[in-house]
Amino acid sequence: MTSHPPVIFITGATSGFGQACAHRFAEAGWALVLTGRRRERLDALQRELEDKVPVHVAELDVRDRGAVAAVVEALPPAFRQVRVLLNNAGLALGAGPAQEADLDDWQTVIDTNVTGLVNVTRTLLPTLIEVGRGAAIINISSTAALWPYPGSHVYGASKAFVNQFSYNLRCDLKGTGVRVTDIGPGMAETEFTLVRMKGDQSAHDRLYGGVEPIQPEDVAEQVHHAATLPPHLNINRLELMPVCQSWSGLNIDRD
Repeated sequence: MTSHPPVIFITGATSGFGQACAHRFAEAGWALVLTGRRRERLDALQRELEDKVPVHVAELDVRDRGAVAAVVEALPPAFRQVRVLLNNAGLALGAGPAQEADLDDWQTVIDTNVTGLVNVTRTLLPTLIEVGRGAAIINISSTAALWPYPGSHVYGASKAFVNQFSYNLRCDLKGTGVRVTDIGPGMAETEFTLVRMKGDQSAHDRLYGGVEPIQPEDVAEQVHHAATLPPHLNINRLELMPVCQSWSGLNIDRD
């Protein structure tokens, strides 16, 4: 009897951490459910990886609860027993102070980073609990969840939600065998800044100039590590920073 490979469900698979995780888990022989909003990128990723492992792609905006339910309901039989959920879809918009922020941008960040993550998690929880021992939910948070900085406002708050939601899920999932891990990367070189600054390449170049930031493959390695630990072990939170990044002192406003 041929055993089926374990299945990972990845949100935001079309770039950055999600795309790197798709490659890393394909190398390890996992079956992939890849979701994202950019269909052409999903199709390209499927063509690239389907010679190695089974790949199912679905165009998905995680903010749409009905769409999330439809994607999960339509999973082919070989992809239904999701062993690992990687909640990676997320973004920031704008880097100015809160008093200059666009309220529509704030709402988009909340809807994606908070509501979207909740939509996917709740929809897949019955499956993950059915899989039981060895199953895992891995949430991509940020150092911004714990370490505030000017201009982070709603983004940092949304990642703080991810952090606390992860911890509280662990409490509720006691006895099910399902693990929950919050991974919080610091400065990482992805499309994150381009999205945040609405396509401003110069902002991206200024941020990463002269530094050696985290690469998507670095995060993918840690996600794979957390997902493949012995089933009696759980990493609660893993925070990553490049060596070039550290904390600064508290700001003081002087007369």
